[in-house]
Amino acid sequence: MRKPPQRLVILVATRKGAWLLHGDARRKTWTMDGPHFHGHTISQLALDPRDGRTLLAAAKTGHLGPTIFRSTDFGRRWKEAEKPPAFAAPTNGLPARSVDHTFWLTPGHAAERGSWYAGTSPQGLFRSEDGGASWTPLPSVNDDPQFREWMGTVQDGTPDGPKLHSIIVDPRDAAHLIFGMSGGGVHESHDAGRTWRTLIEGLEVVEGFDAKNVSFHDPHCVRQCPTNLDRLYQQNHCGIFRMDRNGDASADVWQRIGRKMPKRVGDAGFPMVVHPHDADTCWVFPMDAATVWPRTSPQGRPAAYMTRNAGRTWQRLDDGLPASQAWWTVKRQAMTADAQPVPALYLGTTSGELWIGRDEGARWSLVARHLPEIYAVDVAEVA
Repeated sequence: MRKPPQRLVILVATRKGAWLLHGDARRKTWTMDGPHFHGHTISQLALDPRDGRTLLAAAKTGHLGPTIFRSTDFGRRWKEAEKPPAFAAPTNGLPARSVDHTFWLTPGHAAERGSWYAGTSPQGLFRSEDGGASWTPLPSVNDDPQFREWMGTVQDGTPDGPKLHSIIVDPRDAAHLIFGMSGGGVHESHDAGRTWRTLIEGLEVVEGFDAKNVSFHDPHCVRQCPTNLDRLYQQNHCGIFRMDRNGDASADVWQRIGRKMPKRVGDAGFPMVVHPHDADTCWVFPMDAATVWPRTSPQGRPAAYMTRNAGRTWQRLDDGLPASQAWWTVKRQAMTADAQPVPALYLGTTSGELWIGRDEGARWSLVARHLPEIYAVDVAEVA
């Protein structure tokens, strides 16, 4: 029987620092701790689930540039990485690149204590084996001519820079890795990153571009289902997708499951959250994708959408959210769920509000407001 947590901690990364919100297991009261790294851009704050106390912060500072900070006492003291992610000298005649910022942090496999993966902007993949103190680039991605072609140039990327994200370590196999690139598609390795294959079959691209060209694919967020590890969900630039795998690589095809979303809302967005206990349930937070992509809530009426049948139908969840004139959105790392028997959702907005959606998102209320623009939200259960 699953032991209930003693408390919850919400990890909030923003454009101007990071906050920890400590709450009771019933999610009734929250105490704010912060800001940490006041004034610095924090792309993500991540807790190591293997020890329950080590935190990593992906930071971009005015004087240090892009770096990683590490705390082994839940944020009371921080130490900068001795060797943060940095590209190696280029090979294969490729042009040199420099890391603008670390965008994504993923703890390694449970059996590999101290291991972490990091994704950067521009697109790069890095690994640490000492708890985040030093980082080594993976040349199979960073210095491969084919990958570099798929990555395009910095000018080709997203408005705040191209990025490697959605790093997944399969709980069954430490050598099985998946990541996404915006732009540059979804990629998979079964040998700890020595070789890779693309996972783009069935995905769509912007009208007028060639879907066979990996460069044009723009996954926004890819998630592995916790209760069915052979199922992947994806929020893509061009819709919501699901892949169900049966061991036959030739059958690895994405199915678009967002077509049943309301036409006036569409199925474009950034975050994807999968239910911790039900493989058929997931949530998205759509944004306006009309014309030049305003990247705001459709019609200024924000809402999460939930499916309980793997995408056949979708339900709008807006009870407690603003009914009108709310022109914010939610970034790809800024929406998550806890793992309690009836999970709550947590989301942070581009206008600096932190919301909780109780009863699987059925009832929304504010936890904090007037924060800087929120880049990432995670939640941890602490014994």
